[in-house]
Formats: sequence, structure tokens, C-alpha cells
Amino acid sequence: MIKRLMALDGVMAVCHFRDDGMLVEGYGMPQQEMLAGLAKFAHDYKRMVQGNADQLAMFTQVNGWTPPGGWVVRGPKTAVCSVGNVVCVIDNNGSSLNEIMQQLTEASRW
Repeated sequence: MIKRLMALDGVMAVCHFRDDGMLVEGYGMPQQEMLAGLAKFAHDYKRMVQGNADQLAMFTQVNGWTPPGGWVVRGPKTAVCSVGNVVCVIDNNGSSLNEIMQQLTEASRW
């Protein structure tokens, strides 16, 4: 099902991972090891974002920080973004981040 995300403009790779960080399925990278590494990275980063959101909620006493809705790490040419247990690598110049995040949100509910 996540393969549909590859049809979005600018999406270079996408993968779905389990709650323990193991790859379920992935597309767009030539080697399975690269997809597994992306899944592990996304899993670990998701946990860090959750911890930071928990701290932010505790220190600010403002509701709405948790659970985090997703995350984005943006570099000069590419970005990595994730919602739930779905992550993708995108080309910054050829993609709409808003559209991709919306589609990731839908895909995370499948």
C-alpha cells in the first residue's frame, strides 16, 4: 500500500517499519540494507521526538504536544519525513512537503 507514495512528486524512497524498527516493506532504494537502515533511523528518531514532545509538554504545561503528529529533517537538497511507522526521503525541489505529510498521515493509518 505504501508503494502509492512513490507516485508523489519528489518522493525518492519510502518504507514502513514495525514498532521495533524492523523493515516491513520499502521502495526506492537499490539495496534492502539501505531501506532497513532508513527504517531503523526513523524508528529511533520517532522515539527521540516522542521524548522531546513529552518534555516540552511537561515544561510548558501546554496541551497538544503529544503525541507528536510526525517529524521532518530537512537538508539543503533532500529531506526525511515520517508519520507513525511510515517514512520517506524526498527531493526538496520537486515536492510539496504539505502534500507528502498529508499522504504519510493517511498511509500511517492503513
